Amino acid sequence: MHILPGYLPGHRFLVFFSGCMEILLGIGLCFQQTRTLSIVGIIIMLAFFLPVHFHMLNDKRASMGLSKWMLIARIPLQFALMCWAYLYLTLL
Repeated sequence: MHILPGYLPGHRFLVFFSGCMEILLGIGLCFQQTRTLSIVGIIIMLAFFLPVHFHMLNDKRASMGLSKWMLIARIPLQFALMCWAYLYLTLL
């Protein structure tokens, strides 16, 4: 919960909700009927996680002791994951 920016309300709920969504979207990938919706959901979720990465980069407590280069590397990785999901979506 420490990695969430202070301006976001309900940190405990957000952590629980995002974890549940990750599980549900992952399961949704396994079925043809829900695969497209799951991929779109994953892209949206990855986009919503971007502010967390920037917050971790700028807040020592939120960084959890990770080095600056690791925190910086996570940002383009987030975009790469979104592109990967989108490319997979276009192949369906």
